[in-house]
Amino acid sequence: MIKAYDFINLLNEYNINFFTGVPDSKLQSFCDKLMEKYGISDSHIIAANEGNAVGLACGYNLASGNYPCVYLQNSGIGNIINPVASLLNEKIYAVPVLFIIGWRGEPDIKDEPQHLFQGEITLKLLDDLNIVYEVLDKNATYDIVKDFLSNFKSLLDKGIQAAFVIKDGFFEKEKLFDYKNTNELIREKAIEKILEYSKNDIIVSTTGKISRELFEIRENNKFGHNNDFLTVGSMGHSSMIALSIALQKKNKRIWCLDGDGAVLMHMGALPIIGSRKPNNFVHIVLNNAAHESVGGMPTAADKINLPEIAKKSGYEFSAAVDSLDELDDILINLKNVLSFIEVKVSIFSRKDLIRPNITPLDNKNNFIKFLRE
Repeated sequence: MIKAYDFINLLNEYNINFFTGVPDSKLQSFCDKLMEKYGISDSHIIAANEGNAVGLACGYNLASGNYPCVYLQNSGIGNIINPVASLLNEKIYAVPVLFIIGWRGEPDIKDEPQHLFQGEITLKLLDDLNIVYEVLDKNATYDIVKDFLSNFKSLLDKGIQAAFVIKDGFFEKEKLFDYKNTNELIREKAIEKILEYSKNDIIVSTTGKISRELFEIRENNKFGHNNDFLTVGSMGHSSMIALSIALQKKNKRIWCLDGDGAVLMHMGALPIIGSRKPNNFVHIVLNNAAHESVGGMPTAADKINLPEIAKKSGYEFSAAVDSLDELDDILINLKNVLSFIEVKVSIFSRKDLIRPNITPLDNKNNFIKFLRE
């Protein structure tokens, strides 16, 4: 077990002073200390997705000659495969990068279903990518990490990538960084309002707490879950799932409950949706400008105008709201056109928020039964 700040300082000793990536709950202490030390700056950039982070790391190394560090959850390995294999690899440009990877779904450790298979294949994927790795757990000491880094340096000098795979308990738990925004609307209340209007429509919800809150609201009101597809994994892809359903089920209204981090991760989805213009599609982004489900680190979503981007991407109606009254006014007057609604919400969720008690496979089977009736 090691303090995250000591770990970062050790990386600095090896001239690793640039950090980029996508937050992970296993790395929360590490991410919090990066925010305390660097904030969002030229030395620390929270990327839209893990592949983007690899691009940032490559540019940094080309310009400075120093080693960059990319942090991610192991679910993000899929997003780095192409740039690692076709850009960083020693047979191409031989760009040295140190990866810090949180290991969700570690074999024999209870975790959420979306992490199980990814957890099983994590080390195999790194082997296939020729990324040399060391697994760090609660028994790893400062001196052990320093020895590993010393070994990694000889690889990085040759343009070979290396990784620390972080198990739960490696980082000493510390006081959490306090992430806030100025929004007052609670996301759960916004979802409750949306459900007043969605009635028996189809809902596709994104990964993280949005799907959990949707599930609990349905459960508390005994509404059933058959018309909800809870996208528990594959962050950033719920809008594409919803679009395809909308194109096949033109007689039903499809609602996509999305998050700001998810939209940023694969923003190319917006012009694809806009080019098809399904008039039965309502795309709602619950924007708290944070990766709340994995600790609360900020996204860039409060620096851009999402409704304007949606409008320029082909959505026929777009708006932003920050109160229940404004949301109610928009929803009561919703027309049958491709619509985009940004709902600005606070960084808040209840400590006792439940997780879905049905498996993803049961969710899918119940959903397609409803969908195909």
